[in-house]
Amino acid sequence: MPAERQSRAAWLTVVGIGEDGLAGLGDEAKQRIAQAEIIFGGKRHLALVASFAKGEARPWPIPFDAEMADVLALAGRRVCVLASGDPFFHGVGATLARKVKAQEMHVIPAPSAVSLAAARLGWALQDIETVSLHGRPLDLIRPLLQPGARILALTSDAEAPAAIARLLAELDFGASRLTILEALGGPSETQRSVRADAFDLENLNPLNVLAVEVESGPDARVLPLTSGLADHLFDHDGQITKREIRAITLSALAPRRGELLWDIGAGSGSIGIEWMLAHPSMRTFAIEADPVRAARIGRNAAACGVPGLVVVEGSAPKALARLDTPDAIFIGGGGSDAGVLNAAIKALHTGGRLVANAVTLEMEALLLAQHTKLGGDLTRINISRASPVGSMQAWRPAMPVTQWSWMKP
Repeated sequence: MPAERQSRAAWLTVVGIGEDGLAGLGDEAKQRIAQAEIIFGGKRHLALVASFAKGEARPWPIPFDAEMADVLALAGRRVCVLASGDPFFHGVGATLARKVKAQEMHVIPAPSAVSLAAARLGWALQDIETVSLHGRPLDLIRPLLQPGARILALTSDAEAPAAIARLLAELDFGASRLTILEALGGPSETQRSVRADAFDLENLNPLNVLAVEVESGPDARVLPLTSGLADHLFDHDGQITKREIRAITLSALAPRRGELLWDIGAGSGSIGIEWMLAHPSMRTFAIEADPVRAARIGRNAAACGVPGLVVVEGSAPKALARLDTPDAIFIGGGGSDAGVLNAAIKALHTGGRLVANAVTLEMEALLLAQHTKLGGDLTRINISRASPVGSMQAWRPAMPVTQWSWMKP
């Protein structure tokens, strides 16, 4: 559709506005705000445009309605939504786009807080990590803590930088340089820097972006960027898919962007956690019958920076009943329940992947039978580790693992 026709068809205008208020708005943005019958936005944003807005001002409801019912009810009228900075960078524009067709929206973005912060610091956006911690767990920053990394984090309030500094110090990243950029783009803009382990800044503006220049100590808890994290990075009681087997298993599961994994009999949660570490869009349901282990999985997920992992406490196959359809399923090595395996096979959609590991003869027999019936790949995995024998070293074999991997036709 030509730009002119598309513009006329758009009943909804989304305007990004910065801390500089009217001074940062172009003529088109001002004109569309002035022409709007109804204007939605936060109280602060509505106050910034009050001098020339003629339509009815409607502050966002509390709690915020992610379904955008009030906005959608006005479809066809001249409606304007005010957003912070770039409406499509962790903003209300992305929320609206899930409800309103693109040709019905006209968007006028302003620079995002991340763009402004990068400009102030002289950091190339393509070379840095960004994360939104606005209303989200601070643990999400953990996977980004790589030696020499630069991170820009959107925060929720004035207390967040100090809390992040404490987390960095706890993880032996205390030498990291933190820069707090406050009220970016406005007349009160300031920036202050401090080491994480010497954080003493007070009276921070709640509108801030935190820049982190990561420096790691000798005991820093760095999460490697590959599958097969060291076992000691997980709290466990021995019920864990060991490092080497885990790496092979994740390779067989073949994570793809945005997919959901069922980790049945999750134990420590290591498989589901590493699945989610592959990409921020990944999801995991960790199904675990033991309540102590289920609680431990939640702690491990937070400690590894994937607090969004969902722990389902209960026994399979009953606990699988109302879960979202998975893209992949992993079944650990200690089971021998044909009902669980059959339920997993049934739950997968066409193209879904199943990987099951066996360390017991009973479970291995089940996998051999399914391989004969359905095909797939059958692999025998043997791992040996060197350990002392007197004053010398010898190989000690771990329990062999039989792995069946299969894609549903």
